[in-house]
Order: sequence, then structure tokens, then C-alpha cells
Amino acid sequence: MENFWMFAKSNHLSHKRYFRNVWHRFLILAILLFPVGLRAQILVDCSGVNPKAYSSINAALPSAGPGSTIIVTGTCNENVSLVGLSSLNLGAWFGQTANINGAILVGGSTSIYLYGLNVTNPLGDGISVQFSRGVVLDTCTSSGNAGLGLGVFGAADVVVNATGTFDNNAGGGINIGANSLVALNAWAAPIDISNNGGPGIFSSDEGVVGTVGQTTITNNNGTGIVLFGASRAGFGAYYGPNTIQGNSAGGASAGENSEISFYSYAGGPPNFIQSNGPFGVSVGTGGQATFFETAQITDHDGPGVDVYGNSQANFFGPNQVLRNGTGGDSASAGIRVDGNSEALLRGGTVSQNYGPGILALVNSSADFTGVTFSGDTGGVITCDSTSTLISDLAKPNSTPPAGVNCKTPHGLGNHKVTKFAFKAPDASPYKALQARYKKIATKH
Repeated sequence: MENFWMFAKSNHLSHKRYFRNVWHRFLILAILLFPVGLRAQILVDCSGVNPKAYSSINAALPSAGPGSTIIVTGTCNENVSLVGLSSLNLGAWFGQTANINGAILVGGSTSIYLYGLNVTNPLGDGISVQFSRGVVLDTCTSSGNAGLGLGVFGAADVVVNATGTFDNNAGGGINIGANSLVALNAWAAPIDISNNGGPGIFSSDEGVVGTVGQTTITNNNGTGIVLFGASRAGFGAYYGPNTIQGNSAGGASAGENSEISFYSYAGGPPNFIQSNGPFGVSVGTGGQATFFETAQITDHDGPGVDVYGNSQANFFGPNQVLRNGTGGDSASAGIRVDGNSEALLRGGTVSQNYGPGILALVNSSADFTGVTFSGDTGGVITCDSTSTLISDLAKPNSTPPAGVNCKTPHGLGNHKVTKFAFKAPDASPYKALQARYKKIATKH
């Protein structure tokens, strides 16, 4: 088991570097893919009031070369295909919105900037991005669609810039696959992914999703966040808290060698994971979860954190696991570790849960120090005959204190873990993109 703690430490540090590199990649795209030079301003008036404007976006597209800006007013009843294009701006006048009753497809394109568009497709997905780089959705919504709000596939990358909404979609909020990336950059106002018919966010096949705060994933008819197939997710709270609440099938799930991190910046806002039915965060089949600084995991019917199937969970700092579990459930606990899995805790509070604070089953282990346990109905920690703990509470070759029901395999103490701090994100390139569009698309 000691080899695991070395792995957990190195993997956690590499996970931090991974998301730092992801955001760095998006910054490079913002700087390099969007040209400084400007070309034509093309007007589209889908209401037909302006006879000098095109009557639809599709009618205007053949006139839009690289560097062009298409400015839309009214409600457009059309499916828009942005295929094989580069360096195109498409959106409402700055500070306004335009409606599209239909789909937007971005395929095989680079540097596509969409602003102020409200997309609703009664027949399928709202916005689809495939095999495209440098796609920015600035202050856009894709809600009330018969399919997904946003689908990103084929090694594509998308930034949701400033704010956005992906609500009430029958198929789910955001779907990411095939080595694609989505960055939720809510520096201006929250990004909301709520009340969808499927998961809030679903990622598979090495998809990556990250946010640096003000992202709300609530009341979805499924799990709030689902990761499969070596996907990665980073939920940092910087611009404001991230909230995962009221999702009927659970808060967040990471399986099949996927990883998810919830982290706060020093003195910054927390991540709220609360009241998500059967679990707060579930990690299985080789998955990993990290909670750094301030995650509040509260009020679930099952465990706050459920770790199983050769998986790991790491807690660093003042995280809170409170009021999880259900009376009468023999497997109820604040943190459940099962099936050759491990939990590492440094600091934090595990309190008022039904059952033990930590339940370790089937060749699993827990390593914790500096954790405050109080009011858990089953005591601090319970292990079956195959599981072990290393802690600052249980002493080898002596009677464990009250509430501790586990064996200690050695007297070497807890594994040493180095604490680090996350660097604040830099939104200036994306603020500059919006300022550039404002200059182009402001009425004079």
C-alpha cells in the first residue's frame, strides 16, 4: 500500500500541471488563432426589416471571407453550417442577442467566434463542434434543444467565454468526446448547466473539461458530471464557487481511468457538492478524485464520496464531508472505500454522517492525519478484516481510541505529502477577444 501513496502524490502533482497546461493551450489559441486585422462587416436581418441586409445567415456566409464579421438581428429559422471556415465572427450587436431556431454546426474550422446567440433546435442538438480549433462561444445560450445543448467531438476545442447557459436540453447539457476540450471561462457571470434531461456534463474517450469558477450544474435528470474513458475534469473555484446540486443520479462520477479535481485558490470560494441523491462524488474502475482546499460535500442519501474498484481519493486542506448517508443502511458512511481502493486525507472535517466517517472494505486502505471527526453515528472509521488504516489516531500495538475499528499494518506513520498552491488563471486574452468584438459590433 505504501507504493500507492507515492503514486498518489506524484499523480496529484502531475494532475495540477495537466490542467495548468490545458489552460495555457487555450491562452495560446486565443492569441494565435484570432487575427488582429479586420475585414468586412456583413449584416443579417432575419426579420426582413432592413432591405440592405441579408435575410439569413446562410445567405451571408458565401460573402464572408477570413476576418469577416456577420452581425445578426432578429430570429433566424435555419440550420447554420460553419464548415471549412477560418477567422469568422458571427453574433448579435454587442450587448444584444439574436435567436436561432435551428442548429449551429462548426466543422473543420478554425478561429470561430460566436457572440450573443440564443440557440434552440426542436429537432436535435443545439451547437455541435467537430474537428475544429479555437471555437469561442461568448455570452451564448443553447437551451431547450431536443438533443444536446453543446456537443464537442473529433479533437475539437471550445471556450465558453464570459458567461453561457445550457439548460433544459432533452439529451443533456454538454457532451465531450474523442480527445476534445471544453473550457468554461465564466469571468463575467455564471455559466449554468441545469434542468437537462440527461447529465449536465458527459465526457468520454479522453475528453477534457475545466472551469475556474461560477459554474452551476443543478437539477439535471441524471448525474451532474459523468467521466468515462480516461477523461479529465478540473473544477477550480476562482471567479466564484462551483455548485453541483440536486442532480437526481448523483453529483459527479469518474470511471474507467478518469480523473476529476475540485480545487480552490488560497482564500478563494469553495466548491459546493450537495443534495445529489445517491452520492456526492463516485470514483470507480481505476478512477481518481482530488479535493484540494475547500470542497463542501453534504447532504446525500448515500456516501459523500464513494471510492471503489481500484480507485483513489485524495483530500487536502479544509474540505468538509457532512451529513451524508441514510440511517439503516449498513454500508452508509461519509467516505466509503471499497475493492482495492485508497483514501488519503490531510486535514478537513468528516462529521455528522450516518455510519462511520470512513468505511473501508475489501483490501482497501485509508491514510489520514489532521482530520476532525465528530458526530458520525458509526464512529471515526470502520474496516472489514481485509482493510487497514494509517492515522494520527490509531496507534500500532495498542488499543485504538473510541470510534476506530481497524488494524494498523505498520508503525512508520503517515505518508509525507507536500502542499502546493494553484496559480490564479489569466482571463485577459479572452477579455481582449470580447473587447475586440465590441469594437467591431457596436452600433454608432
